[in-house]
Amino acid sequence: MELLKMLSASEIFAQVLSFFLLLFLLRIFAWKKILGILDQRKERIRSEFENIEDAKLEVSRLKSDYESKVAAIQELAEVKIKEAVEEGRKISAQMHKQAQENAQDIINDARKQVKYEISQVQEKIKDKIVDIALDAARSVIQEKLTEDGDRKIVESFIKEMENAE
Repeated sequence: MELLKMLSASEIFAQVLSFFLLLFLLRIFAWKKILGILDQRKERIRSEFENIEDAKLEVSRLKSDYESKVAAIQELAEVKIKEAVEEGRKISAQMHKQAQENAQDIINDARKQVKYEISQVQEKIKDKIVDIALDAARSVIQEKLTEDGDRKIVESFIKEMENAE
């Protein structure tokens, strides 16, 4: 209170009048500039936040795009692997079938060869039997037909047959 007593009413009035005059002058000359600068700063901050939000949205969109592309690539890779495995199985089955066919062809050729060789051996045996029979007939005709002579001829025929085998 003592402080108020020291001040006079005219000084207070001059101070208030100076304050309002200063306020009025600031309002006329500087207020718009100061408010403009504050508004510009506020707008710049708001646009930076919008840019940040847009960047976040773009990043999340790109992330989801990349994740979907990676998932699609993984699915495609799995499909390709399954196709490759299936193709390998088909090739294996074809190779197995071809091997069986080749084995059957080899067996058939071997059977034909064996039949041919058997027929050749049979022809040789027939020729040999015919020769032996002719030789036996010649010897029979040349020798006198007696029981001992017939026995000798049959024994020699048997020996020749054993030798032919």
